[in-house]
Amino acid sequence: MPYLLIVDDDEDFASTTATVLREEGYDVQVELDIDSAVKSMESKPPDLAILDVMFPEDASAGFELARFMRHEKEKLKKIPILMLTAINTKFPLGFGSKDIDEEWMPVTEFLEKPVDFDVLRDKVAKLLSANKATD
Repeated sequence: MPYLLIVDDDEDFASTTATVLREEGYDVQVELDIDSAVKSMESKPPDLAILDVMFPEDASAGFELARFMRHEKEKLKKIPILMLTAINTKFPLGFGSKDIDEEWMPVTEFLEKPVDFDVLRDKVAKLLSANKATD
């Protein structure tokens, strides 16, 4: 059973998302802050990380966590990262898949909140399948 880690400070959204993904048969852990997420990942690396961008302590913490995973921790660098965020609602800069790159936004996929849960289910399945094929 694939293990997913959701990192989002919106407890209601994270809990609902976790419920939707558990119904698909995934083992899902929710962390509500970056420090807890790092500890969780270091103790048990997920098969997929779903990250928000904005946190109360830092409006770009999710970007920083993605860079940490890709550039500073060997055991985390190949984990697919799905950035799931409402950043464009708060800062209408048009962030999206076109901005994915290895240095600034090293994520695998980008989805905006509010998310259609059918789209989320499909994206998660595809990311896990693609990652399994490259192992």
